[in-house]
Order: sequence, then structure tokens, then C-alpha cells
Amino acid sequence: MKGTDQFLRRAWVAAFAACVAMRVAHADATTDRAPVQPPHPLTVPVPVQVAQGVYVMEGNGEAVAPANRGVVANNGFIVGKRGVTVIDTGSSYRYGRAMIEAIRAITPLPVERVIITHQAPEFVFGAAAFRDRDIPILAHRRAAELIRDRCWICLKNLRRTLGEDEMAGSRVTVPDHTVDSTTTLDSGGRALQLLYFGPAATPGDLAVLDTATGVLFAGGLVSVGRIPELRNESIPGWLAALRKIGSLDVHIVVPGFGPPVAPGGIAPTGAYLRELDAGVRRAYASGAGLSEAMRTVQTPDFRQYRLYPTAQPANVQRLYLQLEKQ
Repeated sequence: MKGTDQFLRRAWVAAFAACVAMRVAHADATTDRAPVQPPHPLTVPVPVQVAQGVYVMEGNGEAVAPANRGVVANNGFIVGKRGVTVIDTGSSYRYGRAMIEAIRAITPLPVERVIITHQAPEFVFGAAAFRDRDIPILAHRRAAELIRDRCWICLKNLRRTLGEDEMAGSRVTVPDHTVDSTTTLDSGGRALQLLYFGPAATPGDLAVLDTATGVLFAGGLVSVGRIPELRNESIPGWLAALRKIGSLDVHIVVPGFGPPVAPGGIAPTGAYLRELDAGVRRAYASGAGLSEAMRTVQTPDFRQYRLYPTAQPANVQRLYLQLEKQ
């Protein structure tokens, strides 16, 4: 019954409140400051050219773990006539430095801008390596706010998972340029559309479209072969964003996790979200408590996806708690 889950919910809320209360004590340890130099290099994915001047560095799509050194998410860069635009920066300062070296092996042109698509930790902590080179960093305003307010917690978790050595020099780096809506900009001599569809997977998701080639970096909006993780928002806005992506003139979609796909390859992300939402609503309407719903609500078509054993019950929990607030 729902009443039997009050303790579980109270414990969850109390744990979150305790983390927030620790923020001031840890602010000096996580804010943007001079880095510690990493003692040994990191091998990053080889940049793969998916269209003229557009390169993808594909992570392995797994959960962050010492064995993969946090190299799990996708990022990439776009080479223009006069400079390079970087899309997302990996999970550590060491990754950001290695990414800069990988770009130098492709082109002598300077990096002119970094674009962060959303605030998930696997995408943001390499930004400090670019900040140290005075390279502008851009994100949606809401993503920048969340990086400032919450990413110190993510950094603590990454240090605990990967170790202080692996995360040496990593720090919270708040973007110094922001946008509030869809924007077209010239970056490095290429026209890029920064697409904002409203709150979706997170409040500040951006997708980046290279108009010359039709390559779309979808960031947190699309996951291929990996369970999408609900973070800050509910499902309707996410599904609406996916529909809008489907209406664009796009040739290749680079997901946040998993291999680049044709536009039709984004459909499983929406299918999972709809199936998950329907399952949680049925469980809630039937009177199932939170712990029971986390155990019994399944999405069978996606059992073979990465992170299913951990992300599925976590997603159920988040949706269930949202229903309780309605």
C-alpha cells in the first residue's frame, strides 16, 4: 500500500536535503579555480568523421566506472573555416585535455567555442580544460544555473567512483555565455542552430544542428541502446522535443549515448518513455506502493539495453513521486 512507503520517501528527501546542506562547506573545493595538473594521460575515443568537418568521439555507453575511466558519453567537434566548435567535454579535466590534443591531431585551427548540451556530469567536467585556455563556454541558461548549483554534488560522486587521481584538476566550470531560446550563430565559420524545445530530459537541453551537413548533436534528448535516465523533468516535454526533432531536416543524429543513427533511430527513446509512463500510471492507479512499483513495473522491449537493472527502477521512482505531487 502507498502508506507503507512513507518511510522510504522521507528517507530519500532527507538524504537530498543533507546533500544540499553540505553545499556551502564544499563550495571552495568545487568552484572554478586553478587546476591540479593530472599526473598521467587518458586515451580518448578516436574522432570519427561522420560528415564533412563533423567529428564524433563515442563513449562506451556504460555507467561510469573505474574500468572505463568515465569515458562513457559522446562528444564531438565541428571544424569550420577559421576555427573549431566543441560539443560537450566529457567527465573529467583529464578528458578535456585529451580532447584538445585529439582536435590538434585533426586540424591546426583553434577551438573558438564550447557548447554544453545539458548538465549531466558525463558531459561537463572536461570544460575546465577549455576554460584554462580562455575558450568561451556556452549553454542554455537553465543548464548553466544547474551546473552552478548542483554539479558540485556530481563532482563529489565522480571522485568517489573514479578516484581523486582520475579526477585530478576537475572542477565545476559554469558556462560564461548562455541562451534562452533557439538561436542561430556563426561558429568557426559554420552556421549552427542551437535548438531549445523547452524543458525535456532536463530543464536546459540544447540540441546542436550543423546546417551544412544536417548532423544533429542531440545531447540528453536521445539515447541509443541505453536506458534514458529521467533527471529533472517529466515525460511530456521530452516526447514533444523528440517529435520536433523528427520534423527537422536532419541526416545524422549523434545521441548522448550510443552510436550515431539515422533520424529514425531516435524512435526507441520515445517508445521507452511512453511504455515507462504507461506502466507507472497503471501501477499507481491500482494502489501499488512505491517499492512495489519499483519492483514490478518493467519495460520488456528494453531489457537488453545498457543500465536497465539500475536505471529502470530509478525512473519508476521518479515518475511515481511526480504522480504523488499531482
